[in-house]
Amino acid sequence: MCGIVGYIGERKAFPILLEGLKRLEYRGYDSSGISLLNGELKTFKKKGKVSELEKFEEAVNSHATIGIGHTRWATHGKPDDINAHPHHSGNNRLALVHNGIIENYGTLKEYLISEGHEFRSETDTEVLVHLIEQIQESKNLDLESAVRYALQKVVGAFAIAVIDREHPNIIVGARKSSPLVVGIGDNEFFIASDATPIIKYTNQIIYLDDDEVVTISRDDNPQIRSLDNKLVDYHIEQVDLKLEEIEKGGYDHFMLKEIYQQDESIYEAMRGRINAGEGWVKVGGMQDHYNRIENAERFIIVACGTSWHAGLIAEYLFEELARIPVEVEYASEFRYRNPIIGPKDVVIALSQSGETADTLSALELAKEKGALIYGIVNNVGSSIARITDCGSYIHAGPEIGVASTKAFTSQLVVLTLMALDLAHKRGTISERNFQALISEFELIPQKVKKVLQQAAHIKSIASEIKSASNALYLGRGYNFPIALEGALKLKEISYIHAEGYPAAEMKHGPIALIDMYMPVIVIATNKNAYEKIFSNVQEVKARKGIVIAIVSEGDTEIKKIADFTIEIPNTDDVFSPLLSAIPLQLLAYYIAVMRGCNVDQPRNLAKSVTVE
Repeated sequence: MCGIVGYIGERKAFPILLEGLKRLEYRGYDSSGISLLNGELKTFKKKGKVSELEKFEEAVNSHATIGIGHTRWATHGKPDDINAHPHHSGNNRLALVHNGIIENYGTLKEYLISEGHEFRSETDTEVLVHLIEQIQESKNLDLESAVRYALQKVVGAFAIAVIDREHPNIIVGARKSSPLVVGIGDNEFFIASDATPIIKYTNQIIYLDDDEVVTISRDDNPQIRSLDNKLVDYHIEQVDLKLEEIEKGGYDHFMLKEIYQQDESIYEAMRGRINAGEGWVKVGGMQDHYNRIENAERFIIVACGTSWHAGLIAEYLFEELARIPVEVEYASEFRYRNPIIGPKDVVIALSQSGETADTLSALELAKEKGALIYGIVNNVGSSIARITDCGSYIHAGPEIGVASTKAFTSQLVVLTLMALDLAHKRGTISERNFQALISEFELIPQKVKKVLQQAAHIKSIASEIKSASNALYLGRGYNFPIALEGALKLKEISYIHAEGYPAAEMKHGPIALIDMYMPVIVIATNKNAYEKIFSNVQEVKARKGIVIAIVSEGDTEIKKIADFTIEIPNTDDVFSPLLSAIPLQLLAYYIAVMRGCNVDQPRNLAKSVTVE
């Protein structure tokens, strides 16, 4: 989950690397560092945010035009100056940055100690750079060959970049199960975890595949080889990413910007896939494998975190509309329980980044078992997009805030379109119902905009409950997963303990927690179970709980007894999660800001979980 950036060219490397690390900070912000080559190898690293490196700017005073940088999310070893990357070899000839985990680092470390190596840090990364040194010296190899040879002895996941004092005109990079890209500029080259730190300079990108090693040089085009030393042909892709998309654009936080973008991002996820006027829905990613998808015995949805909640809503969508059985699995558990998967299954992977390590591992297992695998991701060219048989991009645009907002609702849009497409073709809903649903669906972006107009009201509610220690979220049907998602958002960014429950389950335990200090957020927009939700609200009020209710416009009954209400436009229950999620995002955001929390970079979290 760490971020890597490297530069080689004609400009000063330090400011380019520093700016790149700031753009990568969503991947980790425990510590950061930069190594530069200019006759000698110099490294500057510090615990804390990337801004701490600015203190070195005067001390650097270097015209170095080659360097590598890293921003860390700690795995092996606590966050401190010593464990920060880059790490040096014992002879101070090499510097290396690493994203991933070296699973057999303990065995390798014992071997290297027996060979006389001494270690300063607690990291697995330092073991890797010492291993490259050992191989380079014992076998008299150039840097690229030594890296390839060393990585054949490594078990685990890695994206690395290495520089060598004795070869000051190259950077060597490699990847396995962690993302790494190469940027092609004008007489300059870049290497990075993704395109965000280099898009200012180039949109010409090479995506590395697993077990590939790249050498970038001042004097030649990049050269890519497999770990077994076979030359690899590569394709340079043009990335459709604008610099302004990865900047705050006048908002206080990326998260707030991304919440407010949802009327646009939901529309973009729909665009070209639905036309109510002409009466059709068409999800392009399904077309080449439509027969197999339509006749699947079941769908298995694998995801983590917020994407898992989107999968839970999809279970309701596919089963109710298309009448296809669905199982929703935590990707992190799926591969470890010897699941039953076969060729008649369709496995759907949900991931904003397209790099989630657990989800990738689940897909590899599903592929081995012969299932069709379908990816729903945001990042073009990501690992999940490349491994799947087919899939759909959600077109949400860059999401920088660690807590997912617009990617979640865009995932829901694609899943809803898939369910409607399948339902229509399978004949599991009537033509009249289908036309009514797609007409309503096209109105959702306008209705999202209306929800966002209530931000000031939601902010005032946040001020009333910001000091709570615990919170309970309740929902039924399609809105039960939204209760889970609302609770997760509050936990992630405000550090208030919160739990989501099906509303009927409150009586089976959680009701014991309710008192005058407990905010209970109830999603009460269900048309089919309104009376039952109303009863749940009465039960909370009977125990002096503080009720914040998300209700449909014109609601009068729950308004009478709730402490606070937030109205959302009326819509079909099928689409209600797209509207009810947004007040909960805003509520969590404002509470976190009022509590002085770092909204975009909550403690201990990172945006892209690329290690298991």
